[in-house]
Amino acid sequence: MGKATLTISSRNYSSWSLRGYLLAKLAKLDFEEKVVPPDDASARAELLLLSSSILVPCLTHDNVKVWDTLAIAEYLNEIKPKAGLWPADRAARAHCRAICGEMHSGFSAMRSSLPMNLKNRFPGHKIWARAQGDIDRITEIWRECLTTYGGPYLFGEKPCAADAMYAPVTTRFTTYDVKLDRVCTEYCQRIAAWPDLMAWVAAAKLEPEEIDEFDFEF
Repeated sequence: MGKATLTISSRNYSSWSLRGYLLAKLAKLDFEEKVVPPDDASARAELLLLSSSILVPCLTHDNVKVWDTLAIAEYLNEIKPKAGLWPADRAARAHCRAICGEMHSGFSAMRSSLPMNLKNRFPGHKIWARAQGDIDRITEIWRECLTTYGGPYLFGEKPCAADAMYAPVTTRFTTYDVKLDRVCTEYCQRIAAWPDLMAWVAAAKLEPEEIDEFDFEF
């Protein structure tokens, strides 16, 4: 099996790139990273939610090119079926896919008002009412999963595709000082301590590029 390439955008700002990276790490795929700079027109459009399609991250492996995050998850599951990207139980697997799909296609108010920004902090940030509705739904998902499957991750003892999909949200909640209950706060802390996420954050803080639109308080 040949070495793969994962094309990503800014580590600091690109939540989709982070998801692809965490999925590849969960699958224990041997891959190298190719970074598209945020001043690239198409990458910038995606980061600013001005693009109709999400083309980063993009996984290239054995002459196969996959660029949608959920498609990447399914592809990785096919080539690495023992990695546990999806829960083994059929009902839990369906639940996992459903909440991953909800993350993939929803929560637009939160995305636009709380863009991912790992290098900055906004204490006491005012949350818009529509974004708060998204936050309430996300935390409801977390509490349901953690209660149903026993934690410490969303579907049990090990992180899976769902944790990769929601990991960028935990960083947004930290960046914008979102108030959470104890269960959700502890989940965010657990994800923050995920070694692969810690490595990503450390690399993000070394990035020289900044996007002015993301570096002010909305």
